[in-house]
Amino acid sequence: MPVIMKLRTPSLLGLSLALAMLTGCASRGSHSPNARPVLYPNAAFKQMGEDRALEEVDACMGAASHAGLTPDEKDNAAGRGAAKGAAVVGTAAAVGSLIRGRGIEGVATAGARGAVVGGSVGAVAGAMSEKPNMTYRHFVQRCVTERGLEIIGWQ
Repeated sequence: MPVIMKLRTPSLLGLSLALAMLTGCASRGSHSPNARPVLYPNAAFKQMGEDRALEEVDACMGAASHAGLTPDEKDNAAGRGAAKGAAVVGTAAAVGSLIRGRGIEGVATAGARGAVVGGSVGAVAGAMSEKPNMTYRHFVQRCVTERGLEIIGWQ
């Protein structure tokens, strides 16, 4: 008699943890809060040298932080993503279960499971969509400019 193995669905906790780990893989591009200013090698840059110019940038970034600014925009994107994901996937799962005629208990169970998965996915997506704080960047740019250096971008 052949043995039939049932494929087990991954646990919601395991799925949530896997998705959360992907958050750390977000790229560090110009739209990342972790980006640093790129300096144009103008006369002031050449006169002070690269090491000193980078120290000036670090000092300006420190002054921005001391003024209460942070490199990332604090807008609770993870919370909003979790709420949207839970609502969309939970509703879709409940409607799908209703269409398949699963009964009220099946609809409620499917909706709840969908909400958990959707909330987890939405939270991770929201966490990965960090935005740079433009006020922080403008502060750093002005400070660096006052020291004779020129920022040509962030990366």
